[in-house]
Amino acid sequence: MDRTSQSNNEIKILIVDDVEVNLIILEEIIKNMGYQALLAQSVKEALKIIEDSEVLPRVILSDISMPEIDGFMFCSMLKNDPYTKEIPVIFISAMDTASDLSKGFALGAVDYIPKPFDQTEVEMRISTHLKIYTMQRDLEENNRQLNLVVARQMEKFRIEQKNVMTALARLVESKENVSDSHYKNILYNSRILAEGMQLSPKFEDEVTDDFIDTIESSAGLHDIGKLMIPDRILLKNAPLDEEERKIMCTHAELGAKTLMDIYEGVETNDFIDMAIDIAWYHHECWDGSGYPKGLQGNEIPLAARIVKVVDVFDAMIGERRYKKPISLEQTLTYMQENAGSIFDPDIIRVFMRIYRNFKGIAK
Repeated sequence: MDRTSQSNNEIKILIVDDVEVNLIILEEIIKNMGYQALLAQSVKEALKIIEDSEVLPRVILSDISMPEIDGFMFCSMLKNDPYTKEIPVIFISAMDTASDLSKGFALGAVDYIPKPFDQTEVEMRISTHLKIYTMQRDLEENNRQLNLVVARQMEKFRIEQKNVMTALARLVESKENVSDSHYKNILYNSRILAEGMQLSPKFEDEVTDDFIDTIESSAGLHDIGKLMIPDRILLKNAPLDEEERKIMCTHAELGAKTLMDIYEGVETNDFIDMAIDIAWYHHECWDGSGYPKGLQGNEIPLAARIVKVVDVFDAMIGERRYKKPISLEQTLTYMQENAGSIFDPDIIRVFMRIYRNFKGIAK
C-alpha cells in the first residue's frame, strides 16, 4: 500500500442518519474513496463515537430530520464545542427548501448533499471539504510556526538590547566605584530582599515569582543615567558641591528617558517597565523629600522602593572614590532611623530580618 493510501485509510468520515439504507449507500461510497466510514443512526450514537475516538472524524455527514435530536441541533452542538467546532459538517437530506439551507449554513454547516445520492456528487463534495480542511490546518500550522519564529526573533532582540544595557550599566559602575562589586550586589540583594518580602502578608500578592526574577535583572540599570553625567562630576574624588549635586541628580530622569528612547517601538514587557521605574524613582523618599518628582509613599513604584533600600545600604558599607566604608552597625542604625522618612518602613522591617544574607557585607 502506498503512502497516499495509508494516509487516506487513516481519515475517518462520520455518517449520521436514522435510515439504514442511507448509511449503507454512503458507507460504500466512502470506502471506495479509500476512507474509513463511521456509522451512527442517531445523534447520541454519533456523540458517543466522537467521544470514544482517539482521532476526530475529518468530515461529518448528517441527516437533518432525525428523532429526538435533529441535524440542526447536532450541528449547533458540534460548533459550540471547542473540541469539535472545526470539523466540517455536510447536511444530507431530501429537505432542500431555501429556509432549510439558510438555517443549516447559519448554524455552521459547510455544504449540503440532496437525496437520493449521486455517487459522483458525494465524492466531489467530500473531496472538496477534505482539501479545504487540510489547507486550513496547514495554514494554521504555518502561522503557528511563523509566530514562533517571530517570537524567538523578538526575544533574541530583547535579550541583545538587555545585554547592551547591562554592559553600559556595568561600565558606569566600574568608572564610578572603586570596585565593580556594587552592580552584582544590587542584582543579588534586590532578589534576596524581594524574596523576603514575598513571605510577608503585606507584599505577598504584589511580589510574585515573576516580579522577583524581573527585579533581579532590571535593578542593575538603576544608575544608567550616569552615562550622561560629566566625568568631572561622576569621577570626583571628593563630596560634590551644590551645583554639582544638582547635575548629578538629573541622572535619574536621564536614565529613565534613555531607556524609553532605546525601547521605543519595542513591545512592552515587565523588564523594560520595571527598569524604567527603578531608574526614574529609586531616589524618591517615602516622605516625599526625594527626587526627581517628589513622590511619596505608595506613589513610588514598589521595585524602586526595594532598590532604594538595597542601593543605599550597599553604597554606605562599600568604599567610594570620595569616602571610606561606613560600619555595618552605623549603616543599620541609619536605615532604621530613616524608616518612614527615606525608606518604606514595611520594607525596612523585612530588610532588618534578612540583611545578613546580602552580598557586600564584610565577613
